[in-house]
Amino acid sequence: MYSYMKGELVEILDEAIVLEVNNIGYNIHIPASMIDSFSGIGQTVKIYTYFHVKEDAMKLYGFLTRDDLNVFKLLLGVSGIGPKGALAILTVMTPDDLRFAVLGDDAKTIAKAPGIGNKTAQRLILELKDKLNLEDAFEVKSMHIASEAGNSAPGAKSEAVQALTALGYSSSEALKAVNNVEFTEGMTVEEVLKAALKQMAFL
Repeated sequence: MYSYMKGELVEILDEAIVLEVNNIGYNIHIPASMIDSFSGIGQTVKIYTYFHVKEDAMKLYGFLTRDDLNVFKLLLGVSGIGPKGALAILTVMTPDDLRFAVLGDDAKTIAKAPGIGNKTAQRLILELKDKLNLEDAFEVKSMHIASEAGNSAPGAKSEAVQALTALGYSSSEALKAVNNVEFTEGMTVEEVLKAALKQMAFL
């Protein structure tokens, strides 16, 4: 029904915001981790929305990027996971982290989300694994890295993650270590890998 809303942020609640659009205040449920992305009341924000309807309630859910929204929809397609569970997962994990956890069979990391047990995490992996592939995960991650790091080399980071997983580390562990590397322009895969291996000791 709604693709996105753009308006003034007038209130920030624990797990929701109120967005005023054309003199109407919309209560939009969001992942708690998203709150830190706002600079404050009064700013103009664009929120990608999902309108959830059930017999006893109608609720809006919102995200800062279309990718976040698409991952939320994927989570809703998993049996046993509703909007509350999907938000809980996206509160403790970014969409990129979730992709690599699914592709790396890392149920333990997914199960850290409140209300998501190990069985649900394993079912999530089983149901989403065919809907995600490693190449797409690296491509999306590379675009995010490129937008965040400017001139850094996302290809080197992706290759370093692949090398770490080949060494036996889980995909989510490898991704976390590589993301913690302080990137400088022109870094080679070998340099990223060495720095990431140092990070592994602190995970």
